[in-house]
Amino acid sequence: MSGTPDQTAPALGILLVAGTHERAQYAFLLAAAAASLGRSVTVFATNHGCRALREDWSDLDDVGRDAVIRRRGVAGLGELRDAARELGVRMIACEAGLTAEGIDPASLQKGVEIAGVATFLEAVGHGQMISL
Repeated sequence: MSGTPDQTAPALGILLVAGTHERAQYAFLLAAAAASLGRSVTVFATNHGCRALREDWSDLDDVGRDAVIRRRGVAGLGELRDAARELGVRMIACEAGLTAEGIDPASLQKGVEIAGVATFLEAVGHGQMISL
């Protein structure tokens, strides 16, 4: 599919709070899958989860897991983030979360927005929300 949002499908909001590789990888797996089905998807990362939106996400907890799962034929975090971006997934880093964790906004991946939780809630509207 093209990743063009289906206006009849409920939006999906993924709240990424945890800074573990496992949760970040799964957040982007869900995001890419939903977007490939034509759903409008927003990933909102806050606190430790903001690390997954950095250009260099090597400070996620248990980052060595990425190489293990890729050797086993499972898409890694980098591949899933790229796929999500290509499919039009909106990525937002929480302004307060960045400040709380001392993360420099300049370290974020290109195209990541910085906004607050109200922007996330507005994007999801009456859609579904998942918290990881």
